[in-house]
Amino acid sequence: MILIGGRSGVGKSSVGYEVSALLRAASVAHALIEGDVLDHIHPAPPGDPDRSEITARNLAALWANYTELGCRRLIYTNTAAVLDGSQWLFERALGPAVRMHPVLLTASDETAAVRLGRREIGSELEQQLRRSAHMARRLEEHAAPGTVRVATDARSVTEVAREVIAAAGW
Repeated sequence: MILIGGRSGVGKSSVGYEVSALLRAASVAHALIEGDVLDHIHPAPPGDPDRSEITARNLAALWANYTELGCRRLIYTNTAAVLDGSQWLFERALGPAVRMHPVLLTASDETAAVRLGRREIGSELEQQLRRSAHMARRLEEHAAPGTVRVATDARSVTEVAREVIAAAGW
């Protein structure tokens, strides 16, 4: 399992899709899951204020479908996926023997602001900019041991995706 984490605007989704495209071109079987959609429910479920339980349940359900089809590799994107202490969620959803390759994508405040400015066309740009800067600091300080950092500033998505694949040894 490749865990792709990073602040908003760093390029997690773009890199995840490119990793998938490169693996597909190499005939490497895999699945891609955008973790941000697994907990997109309001209000939060009773007893699950941070939505981690619904995330684990949804991830387990999707993974069961993929493994039934023979899939054994997963690319998972989510801002906080590489935080130390989040491994339980993946072990619970995919099983205790899951091998995780955490990758933290990094970008400067300026790069993230430009990317978010292109993406956030609604009312949440300022909030996203604040959250992104906060998470960049938190991720840098609390990434799980063994997390590989990959800079995305002034690099192509393909170049970053190739480095992510190499970091996982895939």
